[in-house]
Amino acid sequence: MPRGDKSKYTDKQKRKAEHIAEGYEDRGVPEDEAERRAWATVNKESGGGNKSGSGRGKPDTKVSSEKGGKRGGAASAARTPEQRSASAKKAAETRKRNREAKAKEKASS
Repeated sequence: MPRGDKSKYTDKQKRKAEHIAEGYEDRGVPEDEAERRAWATVNKESGGGNKSGSGRGKPDTKVSSEKGGKRGGAASAARTPEQRSASAKKAAETRKRNREAKAKEKASS
């Protein structure tokens, strides 16, 4: 059970914490740890308990919810090492070209 009084949280925050905890449990995290993580996520996204009512409180940031998709996944895993290397070389070349163009632009000003 999470520590602290949860009465200051809105129904939406409580539902959100429950949903997040279920997701952790589905991935094999123990129930008490899942609940702790879920409330930590709700607190990070909404800044703690919000008083309910129209126009009160701040909107949620969703910063933690969006974090999962930033690490690359099936698309990059399906590519061969040669393909990934070619992409990296192309990106490095583009960055170099952009740096040179920026330096040239700066010198002419």
